[in-house]
Amino acid sequence: MDFSIQPVLQVHQATIFQGVNPVLNNVDFSVEQHEFVFLIGRTGSGKSSLLKTLYADLELKSGIVEVAGFDLRTIKSKEIPFLRRKIGIIFQDFQLFNDRTVAENLSFVMKATGWTDKVKIKSRMAEVLMLVDLNNALDKMPHQLSGGEQQRVVIARALLNEPSILLADEPTGNLDPDVADGIFKLFQEINKKGTAILMATHNHDLLRKYPYRVLKCENGELLDSKTHDVSFGTSF
Repeated sequence: MDFSIQPVLQVHQATIFQGVNPVLNNVDFSVEQHEFVFLIGRTGSGKSSLLKTLYADLELKSGIVEVAGFDLRTIKSKEIPFLRRKIGIIFQDFQLFNDRTVAENLSFVMKATGWTDKVKIKSRMAEVLMLVDLNNALDKMPHQLSGGEQQRVVIARALLNEPSILLADEPTGNLDPDVADGIFKLFQEINKKGTAILMATHNHDLLRKYPYRVLKCENGELLDSKTHDVSFGTSF
């Protein structure tokens, strides 16, 4: 079998929980390699819980989920760092260490995911910062950067291990519209180079402007624009 043509993410009959309560039932969808998909829904509808389940921060209690070749039904705790080498995770609130430079933030993640060669670490950090147009930021502290620049660092951090897919939770939510537009264009460039993207967003303008596939969390279900008429409206 040629695994290179398999979806990078597959979910079948999964139940997604928030704590002990199921928030999404009978979830079925897949994301193909190179695909860009929006994830929408009201606050509390299950978007973040779904993303956390996909990167194994929340336990999969029911159903089948395979991400970048890992079966989340059987994954062991010690295997989760290997899963996270294959995926990139981007948060709305950056989650940078404020007392460390950009270089120290990036190297922390690299060492945590198995990088040991100092020359290769330095080289890869320079590569990802060049990709996000922050060539001169290595020695800067997060507070010396604008919100948009900090988000670019977060994107660079997510790209360190050349992930198969990026999972982005409201990556433009805290940014001014012009800055957010630049960040979104960066995601598009990353996607064009072959990385699949699943992006949770509340940004109506993005949804209207770009005809990407949409997954919507609504009333305990996940609706897919491939098979449903998914409305954007103002209800999320």
